[in-house]
Amino acid sequence: MEPMFIAASPTSPEIDFRFAQHTLSIKGESYPENAAAFYGPVIARVQAYLDSCDEAEITVHVSLAYFNSSSTKMLFTFFDALNKAALAGNQVRLNWYHDEDDDTILEFGQELRDDFGALDFHDHAVSN
Repeated sequence: MEPMFIAASPTSPEIDFRFAQHTLSIKGESYPENAAAFYGPVIARVQAYLDSCDEAEITVHVSLAYFNSSSTKMLFTFFDALNKAALAGNQVRLNWYHDEDDDTILEFGQELRDDFGALDFHDHAVSN
């Protein structure tokens, strides 16, 4: 499957999905005018990739400095797809990066860990 790369913009994150290496990365800020329009094709490609995985070791890196409520809904859809892939026998490691002083992003990560228990969740506090 061809990799997927979308450069970051002032309102949307960088998407760097290297499917052949089983590495998915999202970083930056996420408050696009239409989150469903931005994330819809991204999630569709991820779902197609995950459907082809069988006992794969998938590494996901998420480093978002900010995201709005409509992005949150789309991110939950993304993490739900990853969780289902983990329940289906894949190993999915989620590396969650956040500024050490950002309690909001930290708490969202903790919520993800609680809601999507099949993911191998790793919290990474980063200092500026």
